[in-house]
Amino acid sequence: MSINVQFFASLREHTGKSQLSLSYDTALDVRAVWARATDDMELPDNTLCAINMEYVKTDAAVIDGDEVAFFPPVTGG
Repeated sequence: MSINVQFFASLREHTGKSQLSLSYDTALDVRAVWARATDDMELPDNTLCAINMEYVKTDAAVIDGDEVAFFPPVTGG
């Protein structure tokens, strides 16, 4: 099975990657996707996560063909 992973803004710089394809053969949640895609880097606090352009929590299940995206928190003022 395969999913697409994308990193945006400062997370792209933090990981050194903008996107990748990740193959897997056991069930994954978003936190496990982060761990595999970043060689077990710690997930920064308040990172926003999305599956197929819908915001989700890190324990959301991922299925074959999904796109998982990671965004730094947005601040404004």
